[in-house]
Amino acid sequence: MLDLSGNIDPTLAIALAGAAAVMIFVMLAATVAVVGMRPRAKLKTRMANLGIAQGPGGASTASRAAASGRHRRVQERLKELEAQSKKKSGRNEIRMQLMQAGLDIQAKSFMIVSAVVGAVAALLYLMTGYPWYGAAPVAVFAAIMLPRRVILFLAGRRQKMFTQHFANALDIIVRGIKSGLPVGECLAIIGRESPGPVGEEFRMMVEGQKIGLTMDEILRRGIERIPTPEYKFFAIVLTIQQQTGGNLADTLENLSRVLRERKKLRDKIKALSSEAKASAAIIGALPFFVMLAVQVLTPDYLVPLFTEPGGQKALIGAGLWMLMGMLIMRKMINFEI
Repeated sequence: MLDLSGNIDPTLAIALAGAAAVMIFVMLAATVAVVGMRPRAKLKTRMANLGIAQGPGGASTASRAAASGRHRRVQERLKELEAQSKKKSGRNEIRMQLMQAGLDIQAKSFMIVSAVVGAVAALLYLMTGYPWYGAAPVAVFAAIMLPRRVILFLAGRRQKMFTQHFANALDIIVRGIKSGLPVGECLAIIGRESPGPVGEEFRMMVEGQKIGLTMDEILRRGIERIPTPEYKFFAIVLTIQQQTGGNLADTLENLSRVLRERKKLRDKIKALSSEAKASAAIIGALPFFVMLAVQVLTPDYLVPLFTEPGGQKALIGAGLWMLMGMLIMRKMINFEI
């Protein structure tokens, strides 16, 4: 405070000077903050009006929003393709399976072949001396199951061959686009030089373009012939790229890398499960080898299994039990990715 001579107390003067300095610092800091926040606030307001969010630290999430929109379009397109494939396969399943197997035959011819297979199976059944009333079930089973299993086997083998060389075909497209070639010329190169189903499918794509089909229709027909996830990804990438634009070379390069990683994972699973598959094969074949050895050593020992009613029932029960065990082991050692 003030003393008798009118001088100010030094301690009070220091306190007042410190308070004034603090107030001036706070005012300067507030001014700098307001001046610095105004452009940022204006930017945030404009981005909000445009429907673009702003992430932490002021970094714009426009790229994330675009990526999310692209991801959503990919999911919608994939669901649409799966719904269409299910709809068409339910409508004309035999024709679809023949196309997927790469067989150039009509559905009527396939039905005739199936009927012939059923008749031959029934004839062989009757020639072995079994009761006549079992011929009809044997014929129906052979006519329906055996040709279908052959078609499914051929289709699966064709799809595996396609997947094996598909990543190399994508690499050709990527290198061609980076070199300045149009996409149609890249497809023609793959059709001429790629082996197996890959070259055949890309030749069909080029021929479809020549006759005036749209790329969307060409890809739809390709998915009907090759209903693999890899080809569906390729079709979705091309379709969305045509609609939204973007760097097709980078997109296909990423897709090729994903396909190669899937192949590596599939090969790793195959290597890790090979021991279990070998054990299952040995266990499943062991009863037949033992039965064959007993038949060679003592031919009359197993005759009651085939001649006596009790032996036949035991044989049927053992066969069904073994079939159940094989199916369980197959389910345990087969993996899908």
